[in-house]
Amino acid sequence: MRVLLTVILLFSSFTFITSCTTKDQISKIIEDELKDEILKSAEINIKDHPVTVTAFRSERSAGGIHDFYSEGDYWWPDIINPNGPYIQRDGQSNPDNFVAHRHAMIRFSTLVGNLTSAYLLTKDIKYIDAALVHIRAWLVDEETKMNPNLLYAQAIKGITTGRGIGIIDTIHLIEVVQSLIQMEKLGLLSEEDKEGTKRWFTEYLTWLTTHPNGIKEMNALNNHGTCWVMQAAIFAKYTDNKEVLEFCSNRYKTVLLQDQMERDGSFPRELRRTKPYGYSLFNLDAMTTICQILSTDDDNLWIYSTSDGKNIQKGFDFLLPFVTDKSSWRYQTDVMYWDEWPVAQPFLFFGAIGLKNETYIEVWKTLEHFPVNDEVIRNLPVRNPLIWL
Repeated sequence: MRVLLTVILLFSSFTFITSCTTKDQISKIIEDELKDEILKSAEINIKDHPVTVTAFRSERSAGGIHDFYSEGDYWWPDIINPNGPYIQRDGQSNPDNFVAHRHAMIRFSTLVGNLTSAYLLTKDIKYIDAALVHIRAWLVDEETKMNPNLLYAQAIKGITTGRGIGIIDTIHLIEVVQSLIQMEKLGLLSEEDKEGTKRWFTEYLTWLTTHPNGIKEMNALNNHGTCWVMQAAIFAKYTDNKEVLEFCSNRYKTVLLQDQMERDGSFPRELRRTKPYGYSLFNLDAMTTICQILSTDDDNLWIYSTSDGKNIQKGFDFLLPFVTDKSSWRYQTDVMYWDEWPVAQPFLFFGAIGLKNETYIEVWKTLEHFPVNDEVIRNLPVRNPLIWL
């Protein structure tokens, strides 16, 4: 049966078979798949207390108690010079790194996204009230909030106190912002909450677009550059920064698609990494999230093509066969976490709507919707589909 499904899905993707499935129908499919688990988790989440960056302190951080701190994932002690600067092992995460702030932020994103999803399913305001407790703690409360910058992210012992590459750590704020967008649209935010959260994201967006670390990350040639655009786009959307929104749309067209994608839809820079499969999935997830955030009737990124024919559809055509049949992957296998991928990748449900292709949601239904592996979750910033619909 699984082989037959794979054949059908591959045939559908290669021949671009689409259906008249509407956004509402896709939403119903997703709701039916996730509802029970969302509500079960929400009953636990509603009792959880906020845990922000101020709850943890690393003696290796050059920042203060309100500053987010993390360490470069792939940097290790040098066995030849144990007290000297760390050395790099690409793709191999150092388990002794300080990750408490990252885990706290992922928890924040998970709680807010799930509680907002529970409200959308039930219309019970208790879920929004609970989500806002966490939002205020992280973004508004002077005692517990995080400073709106990433000066000390992905530090490397003996080399640097923080790097632009660390900006990728805040990809988990995008579902916090998407939840806030839903709350604002539904009239669920007080003026005080609206003002406080928009002030935080305005300040963070200013830092992202003006600080040398932010500029360097924007100019990254791989998934880091993609994730910068993804973050800047949604922060600009919430704060109504039309200049940055337009910049992000143009950058997707003229830089991300043009420079990162090959004509066959692959991402050569990701394929050259030590985890080419996982990074290819991650980059397509980020690009489709950009399309979801920025597309309008007048500027539909889902159908945009470069002059030499590169477009988001090509990304699906390249990667989908390796999702439905991972054994057909013809490149190097990932040095770590090969067995954990794929899961219910967001590019599948975004693509089902944006590209109007029912095949993608059928594939999505067959995959794991609630992964528990830390590395998978770290590279899966969109985990709450209902807040995006």
